[in-house]
Amino acid sequence: HLGIFTIPVRMAVAFKISLIIWGENSQNEYGGPAGSTERNILDRSWLEEFGGLLGLRVTDLDEEFEISKNDLILYNYPNDEDLKRVGVTGLFLGYYLPWDGLSNAIISTLYGFHSYTKVVEGSAVNYENLDNFQHGIHDYFKFLKFGFGRASDLLSMHIRRNRITRNMAIEVVKRLEGNFPNYYLGKSLSEILEPLDLTLNKFVEICDEFTNKNLFKINKDGSLYKDSKGNLVKLMYDNE
Repeated sequence: HLGIFTIPVRMAVAFKISLIIWGENSQNEYGGPAGSTERNILDRSWLEEFGGLLGLRVTDLDEEFEISKNDLILYNYPNDEDLKRVGVTGLFLGYYLPWDGLSNAIISTLYGFHSYTKVVEGSAVNYENLDNFQHGIHDYFKFLKFGFGRASDLLSMHIRRNRITRNMAIEVVKRLEGNFPNYYLGKSLSEILEPLDLTLNKFVEICDEFTNKNLFKINKDGSLYKDSKGNLVKLMYDNE
C-alpha cells in the first residue's frame, strides 16, 4: 500500500515528470475525515495519514522493526526541495470525474479484463481485490476490529448510488460477511499462510487476540463464542 504512493513519486522526481494522475481518492470512496474527502492532491500529508502508514512514519519501521534504511529507500517520500524543483503534483482523477468501481469494471471488461468467476470471499462483488491472496486476511482483520468488512463497504456505495436498498444490503451482508477466511480466490488459507511462516492454529490465535470483544458474543469463560463453522457471532445493537 505504501509503495504504490511513494515509488511513482520517486520516479517522477528522477525523470522530471511534473504531473501524476491517480485514480480514486480512497477517503472519498470509502469514507474518512470530512475534510479529507474533498482533497484533490496527493501530497506528503495525505500519504502519512492515509497512504499505507496511517499515522506511522517510515522511520518508525527502521527503529521499531530494525529494517535497514537501504531496504526502506523506495518507501520514503521525496524531500520537499526535490518535489519543488521538479514541480511534482499528484491529482486524484476521482475528484474530477465520478469514480465508481462497478462502472470501471464494466468498461475494463470491454478491453479484456476478466473478473472472478463468483463473488469474492468476504466481499459482495466479483471484480475487486483480485491481485493477491492475502487480501482475504486483510478484510477479515477489519471485521474482527470493527464488526464490518468489505461487503459492507461495497454495498454502502451501491446504496448511495441507488442500486440496492438498505434492507436488501443488510441481508446480503449477513450472508456473505464475517465468515472465517478458509479460502480466498479459491486458494486455501493454509496455502496462503505458508509464505508467511504461519500455521493455521497460530493464525487463529492471532485473530482471537486482536478481536474486539465488545462486538462479539463471549462464552462464560471469557473466550470468543464460535458457531459450528468456526465463525464469530456478532452482538446486535438497536442501530444495526
